[in-house]
Amino acid sequence: MTHLQPPEVNLLAAWIGVVAGLLAGAALGLGFDRPDWLGGYASHRRRLYRLAHISLFGLALLNALGFFTVRLALTTTPAVVVAGWALIAGALTMPVSCVVLAHRPGWPPVLLFAVPVGSLFVAGIVLAGKVAGL
Repeated sequence: MTHLQPPEVNLLAAWIGVVAGLLAGAALGLGFDRPDWLGGYASHRRRLYRLAHISLFGLALLNALGFFTVRLALTTTPAVVVAGWALIAGALTMPVSCVVLAHRPGWPPVLLFAVPVGSLFVAGIVLAGKVAGL
């Protein structure tokens, strides 16, 4: 296996996110027909599990978009490398934050989501700047 660097590692992260999303969906699908499962359809816990599941797919798409953005720009600067790793950090920490909050509803969401949202925000700003030619 070759040593992957951004943006290639982002493409790998995208596919891992898709597979993880499929597995999470299959696992969640095992109990969807039970009205009381995870506290019922509208429960806080079940909503956060659904958010974790969909974030796997959504952030996989962002990692793929990051890969193609860097490929089309034909350059990898240190800022772009940071953005690539920030996308991966967000993709890893967002579903974990959702599941943690599902089981610890008293914890402050602002603290739990600071890392995923902050890292994704940084990646978005850097890559948007790259597209804009900054």
